[in-house]
Amino acid sequence: MRTRAVRHGRKWGKAVVIGGGYAGLVTARVLADHFSEVVVLEQDPLDEHRGTHPHVPQGYHAHAMLAKGAEVLEKFFPGLRTEMQEIGAPVFDYGEHISFLLPAGFAPRHRTGVKIQTFTRDELERRLRDKVLALPEVTFLPSTRCDGLKMSGPGKVNRVLYRTEGAEQLTELEADLVVNTSGRASALDNWLSEMGLSVPEKRLVKAKITYTSVNIARSEKSRPEFNIAYQMTFAPHVPRGGVVLAVERNRWMCSLFGFEEHVPPTENGAYLDFAKSLKNPRLAEQIEGRTGQEPTHRYTNVNNQWRLYHKMKEWPDRLIALGDAVCVFNPVYGQGLTVAAMEADLLHRKLTEHRTLGAGLDGMSRGFQRAVARIVLTPWTLSSNSDLMWNPDHQPVTARFAHWYNKHLFAVSVRDARVWSRFVRVANMVAPPTVLFHPTVVAKVMSQALSRRNRSAPSNGTGDRRVEDPHPPQDRDLQR
Repeated sequence: MRTRAVRHGRKWGKAVVIGGGYAGLVTARVLADHFSEVVVLEQDPLDEHRGTHPHVPQGYHAHAMLAKGAEVLEKFFPGLRTEMQEIGAPVFDYGEHISFLLPAGFAPRHRTGVKIQTFTRDELERRLRDKVLALPEVTFLPSTRCDGLKMSGPGKVNRVLYRTEGAEQLTELEADLVVNTSGRASALDNWLSEMGLSVPEKRLVKAKITYTSVNIARSEKSRPEFNIAYQMTFAPHVPRGGVVLAVERNRWMCSLFGFEEHVPPTENGAYLDFAKSLKNPRLAEQIEGRTGQEPTHRYTNVNNQWRLYHKMKEWPDRLIALGDAVCVFNPVYGQGLTVAAMEADLLHRKLTEHRTLGAGLDGMSRGFQRAVARIVLTPWTLSSNSDLMWNPDHQPVTARFAHWYNKHLFAVSVRDARVWSRFVRVANMVAPPTVLFHPTVVAKVMSQALSRRNRSAPSNGTGDRRVEDPHPPQDRDLQR
């Protein structure tokens, strides 16, 4: 099933997508509605059994598809959620089936109305690729490296230079539109410079967090009431965290993470000991059955990075960039997959608008990059502000205020399910951050902050006492 057909304007000729990972696949699906031919250039050799790309190190770690991202995927891949559910990827309410340890205690176990699904990135990408390759418009070229771009006349990209594995010479591929989705290692800055264009310096915020992850079989004897167990890190007193996700084919995906010297080990016993050091006991309980034979993966390059293409006055026509090729987030916040899906959906809306009006592709690209920046701004602010707080020497006033507000917001949330429900909707990008600054919420946060002056608030990062989850699941609808 395709998205609703565009009523006016014939399809354009050829679009080229640089990068065949998650963002490239969703983008290719969008482009197939608007172009007669879509060519995807992917540097890795891939087969039907592999979803995770060797050049995507984060692919082996826990991922979260936020509610907004799932909504977009279902729009372009109808039935995907049900298909994944049939192989054991659970769909559940974010509030009812999560053991979520905040800095001030466990989050309420109440219904929020926000449905999410957990699965591995490997399974997701493999299924998306199968669906995209089944489209008659799409041609997929694996083991193919893009080496540059060329322009026809001033300010218009119309050719891609690539080399297949083993080939001695470059091949030129003409295109009506080029979309770069080649990820955090994208060479687009160099290509733009080679064409004589000035590229703004990118923003970089170091996260200094290391992830160690493993897939573990779920025991048939132990079926807990939750599908996610999570302990978040929080500067400066909670340097360790982790997450266990119930995923397809009766498995747990476990990622443990720590700041600076708190590096989660790979050895079986030490890995479990790290999990036991957390204040949420649910993680260690679920991985105690690990055999030690499961592959373990470590990931350290988690810096936030934003390429400011929206500020380029000379951004060329017929060129688009999205996904990690524009902005990379610390994966602890689970934003990357959803942001890329939203950007692909934005591209669909822009192309639909131009075709409906009978307009060409010229004049669209620069406005698109500005719109991408508006999508990126909120998740970037959340991710970068939190990570800045680990650095005592560089804490902007805005980051300090956000951290202060979040600290007291979490303290309110552990005893106020309605406030927690608001946070869940914002975190899943189905509501704007302004809902957390509603007068009733601000009043509760300020009251919490004032009362804390004369008492010591409990924290999961201080003391040796393990925090127990006092919140049994409830069946109350707290969407309002």
